[in-house]
Amino acid sequence: MSNISLIETWMAQEQEVLARLEAGPGPGVARPEQIAGLTGLQMMQAMLRGEIPYAAIAKTLDFAIIEVSEGRAVFQGTPGPAHLNPMGTIHGGWYATLLDSALGCAVHTMMPPGRAYTTAELGVNLVRAIGPKVTRVRAEGKIIHCGRQLATAEARIVGPDGTLYAHATTTCLVFEMKPPAQA
Repeated sequence: MSNISLIETWMAQEQEVLARLEAGPGPGVARPEQIAGLTGLQMMQAMLRGEIPYAAIAKTLDFAIIEVSEGRAVFQGTPGPAHLNPMGTIHGGWYATLLDSALGCAVHTMMPPGRAYTTAELGVNLVRAIGPKVTRVRAEGKIIHCGRQLATAEARIVGPDGTLYAHATTTCLVFEMKPPAQA
């Protein structure tokens, strides 16, 4: 597939996802009763369908979740002027947050009902600056290992031409969620 048709495909998919997300509850946090009994993958799929809120950080940093499957999550984003550091380049925190989102959601897709995770370690390597001519990048997170107590994943940020901009790994602690307190 040529770079032009790939970016057109990416943009069409992004518009379709954003329309569903915005038609739903918008950014926020799902209520316990909305996610009770769901696996992590089912939660992520419900979010993509616009049935439960999506993470507000995505709106703040101009990226969106695009796809999820078991052990995999794809985010797409556009760094812009609001994401520049004082030197005029995209702040490393933008790269890190996009990668952390893809990594965490890849782990999230592996969680059975009642299990959750938190990031214990995040390692990010920036290998190329995202310049003003780059209209979109994608971060794809993939699970490496998911056990009862630890999960590991890897992710890459690439452009539509296949250029690698950054890569990362994570180690997450997996734990039992506490049931919500009864009123």
